[in-house]
Amino acid sequence: MTRVLVVDDEPRIVSFVSRALAAEGLGVDSASDGARGLELALGRSYDLVVLDLLLPRLDGREVLRQLLEARPEQRVLVLSAVSEVDSRVACLDLGASDYLPKPFAIAELVARVRARLRQPGAPALPRILAAGRLTLDVVRRRADSSNGSVPLTEREFQLLQHLMRREGEVCTREELLADAWNYSFDPQSNVVEVYVARLRAKLGADLIETVRNVGYRLDAP
Repeated sequence: MTRVLVVDDEPRIVSFVSRALAAEGLGVDSASDGARGLELALGRSYDLVVLDLLLPRLDGREVLRQLLEARPEQRVLVLSAVSEVDSRVACLDLGASDYLPKPFAIAELVARVRARLRQPGAPALPRILAAGRLTLDVVRRRADSSNGSVPLTEREFQLLQHLMRREGEVCTREELLADAWNYSFDPQSNVVEVYVARLRAKLGADLIETVRNVGYRLDAP
């Protein structure tokens, strides 16, 4: 299994990122401080490390420096609230594969992880997701509920992908907003309802169940 290490001291971010990557079929480990993160990264084999910079015990830049000195081939995606150009340049010069500033959209993070894992030597990720009679082509952004393939907009795709990877589970509006849009999106917006309605119109009204006062659940027999 392709494995990713997430090193971040914010439990909410670790939870969102870990769930999103696990939904991609990736194995995910996590560490909440730099020293533990470096220990895991050097002691095990990871296809990608997602690394925050502002960490307790050992600063993320030092983790990056020591890790890449020991394993120059290690892919590292820096994820940090430090968004200044100098910080990005310094991390990339140290050998980081990518740099994504916070706040971020989960969808963009997952897309960047996919991009890093598509580099030579990385294991292939599945192209087709399936949940009951529903299939989703993650490359072509097309879905088929047994009535013919239909194209999806980027937001429709992200929303449906999240629901499919959590098939049978209730997904809250908040996590759907965080995944398909971003952390700072207005929680009072009805954008989730609007896009659920669009998916129902394209794929069938019975596929996505509304769980009153909680969120939505995909049920694709």
